[in-house]
Amino acid sequence: MQIWAGLGNPGPRYALNRHNVGFMVIDAIAEMENLPAPQKKFKGWAQETVIAREKILLLKPATFMNESGQSIRAAMDFYKLSQSDVTVFYDELDLAPFKVKVKQGGGAAGHNGIRSTIKHIGEDFRRVRIGIGHPGHKDRVQAHVLGNYAKAEMDDLADLLGAIGAEAHWLAQGDDVRFMNDVALRLAK
Repeated sequence: MQIWAGLGNPGPRYALNRHNVGFMVIDAIAEMENLPAPQKKFKGWAQETVIAREKILLLKPATFMNESGQSIRAAMDFYKLSQSDVTVFYDELDLAPFKVKVKQGGGAAGHNGIRSTIKHIGEDFRRVRIGIGHPGHKDRVQAHVLGNYAKAEMDDLADLLGAIGAEAHWLAQGDDVRFMNDVALRLAK
């Protein structure tokens, strides 16, 4: 079993925020897998599926971003999993918009959802960082992160979510490099 957690804030007012791209990824994968509605579990919404013969728990913590780690920890404890079984999808200021990078472990880099996850489960989990770009000055970061994607970005966002969903089988198999390459190739078309 693997846990794939997408970070975001619950509620319609946050639905299109750049900070919610982790939720959007989980929703896109669930839609591509044709899954039934998620169940309220582990202080969040959970759906089970099989991707590339691997059991995957798709998880959207309902604890708000700053307490995301509580939900992930609850799912880990239930399934008796370790940090290495966890993948977290989240927005990354230090990546260009719609770029995707995967890495293992590391710090929080100012991301409160990652800070909470590290606090509750440790830092050695896989991260799928989804670029939202930096607004240029630290005073504009909060408004940028909590701002909605612009109408002009919607096609690029849909392409990104589709590419991640279509190539998710590489993540399930642990081939992070192939996942990143194939997502990039899809987005370059």
